[in-house]
Amino acid sequence: MSTARRLRSWSKEHPSLGDLAMAALLGGLSVALVVLVPGAGTARARPAADAVGITLVALAWLPVVARRRWPFVMLCLAGPPQLALAALGYGSSLAGLVPLILLYTVAAYRGLALSLAAGAVVVLGSTAELLLSRDGRGWIEQTFVVVLPFTVWVIGRSVRLRRAYLAELVDRAARLERARDADTRAARAEERSRIARELHDVVAHHVSVMTVQAAAARKVLDTRPEAARDALVAIEELGRTAMREMRGIVGVLRTDGDTGELTPQPGMADLPGLVGQMREAGLRAELRVLGDHDALPPGIDLAAFRLVQEALTNSLRHAGPRARAWVTVRHDPGELLVRVEDDGLGAAAPAPRDRTGHGLVGINERVALYGGKLRIGPRDGGGFEVRARFPLKE
Repeated sequence: MSTARRLRSWSKEHPSLGDLAMAALLGGLSVALVVLVPGAGTARARPAADAVGITLVALAWLPVVARRRWPFVMLCLAGPPQLALAALGYGSSLAGLVPLILLYTVAAYRGLALSLAAGAVVVLGSTAELLLSRDGRGWIEQTFVVVLPFTVWVIGRSVRLRRAYLAELVDRAARLERARDADTRAARAEERSRIARELHDVVAHHVSVMTVQAAAARKVLDTRPEAARDALVAIEELGRTAMREMRGIVGVLRTDGDTGELTPQPGMADLPGLVGQMREAGLRAELRVLGDHDALPPGIDLAAFRLVQEALTNSLRHAGPRARAWVTVRHDPGELLVRVEDDGLGAAAPAPRDRTGHGLVGINERVALYGGKLRIGPRDGGGFEVRARFPLKE
């Protein structure tokens, strides 16, 4: 790092000490100039510098020390020593820079009104100093009385505006960062909600089937051990399937790069296996697929599968031991129709039954996400029905 850069960095970290060092350095040079060249730049020079001249020069530079805290007040206090130097015939030397330094400070760190007032004070002070010195300066020096303060004022205002612009950029960047964090949190919350729905669907389905199989095994354990053994094998397979699906769902939460054993999300192609599981659990389910079906969008494919899974699980829970269920999937041009119905013949509770639990509410959200329409309610002729239409776009 260069010396100039180190000095600039030090002055930014210690602004008051930097002003004190500048005032001491330039004030000392001014005193030396008054002592060595008495009356420099004046028409009626004093024979030699005395304590009065040195004191006035020191007083002229003293306000620079507090220029950042009270710049306009220091500018007003610097005026009398300047006028006294001009009236007594001392060469003001470098002390003439004091009003310009203080004017820059006011313009760079204060508002427009105060900076305009500071510019007027400097111009009036310079004009009064010119009249008191009676040096007979030419029109060029008289022009500088106005032009130089105006130039310094413009520079100070430019610095202030640039500083305000940079502060606005920093604030805008901070706001964008906060907005991005908020979007990230919202995305994470949405992802957690999606994972919660997925876990609910998986756990509710498999646990319901396992419960039914366990109940069946308990009933036939003593009389039909082979049937009980088959039910236990089915429970074991369902448990492993549930673990695989849950591992695939929560795999997106892994951050250590170890994806483990991940499997694809289920879809409509897995409906035969799902219907077969329900048959093994005791629900007499049938599957009908109508129409020419192409590859479905992944989101709709998963949403339709979860809808069938949740509807069959509810039928298994509530329709009764002798109920039948029908799953109808129809592929129409630009539309997918999914319908799950049961007759509810074995249900002990009177129809219609309330089966709009949290699972079907989640299904409603899935269908609405893809612009579909969902109907959940009693079926004509008894039983229950879940029907959804998904629009398919090109």
